[in-house]
Amino acid sequence: MLKDKAVAISGAAGGLGPTIARAFHDGGACLALAGRDTGKLTALLDSLGASREKRMATSVDLVDQNATGAWADAIVRTLGRVDIVVHLVGGYKGGTAISEIQTADWDSLHDMLVKTTLNIVRAFARPLASGGWGRFLAVTSPRAQAPTGKNAIYAAAKSASDAFVLALASELAGTGATANLIVVDSIQTEGAAAGGAAPKKPYGKLTPAGEIAAAMLFLCSDQAGTINGARLPLMGRG
Repeated sequence: MLKDKAVAISGAAGGLGPTIARAFHDGGACLALAGRDTGKLTALLDSLGASREKRMATSVDLVDQNATGAWADAIVRTLGRVDIVVHLVGGYKGGTAISEIQTADWDSLHDMLVKTTLNIVRAFARPLASGGWGRFLAVTSPRAQAPTGKNAIYAAAKSASDAFVLALASELAGTGATANLIVVDSIQTEGAAAGGAAPKKPYGKLTPAGEIAAAMLFLCSDQAGTINGARLPLMGRG
């Protein structure tokens, strides 16, 4: 199903990235990984046994529109096309009352969650639509639709990020490409499952990284070709 598909993964060196990269690699895809540390990305590709002609590791500042666009162009030049984009950049700030919100915290979340999503969406919209088949996937939080006083800026940033993905879904309608969101509360990474560090977020239910990867593979299947603009809830355990 995924043999020789070109998969771009942003934030690939983060907690969820290795599990997602492995799932797509094992499915036969070519991987184009982006993050801030090329060394970590290269080490990940080496650990997967990804062949040199089917891989890219690129240091990209995804807050920079031009740098993000250049990454998308480089993938097309190197791998011939972009079939799947998985946007994994995330982060959290919050836990304070609305009256105590710091502008610097909002600016940081806006860059991390909103700007990166906008830049990724606009860089890959045309490549995904032009091939007659494409998939865009991102991970979101239930807080995007249910903000509280303690997580207002996080909820606002996630909601704005989601809006770009869902708008992309609307734009892709009829092209054979889709864009969807996977909703999780807290993610149980491979390290945590093996007795490593517990999730940083103290709230919510855990969703194992492997289950998120499985959902992504399903959304990239031909059987899921009519699913577009959806929020797939994987609300986990606990």
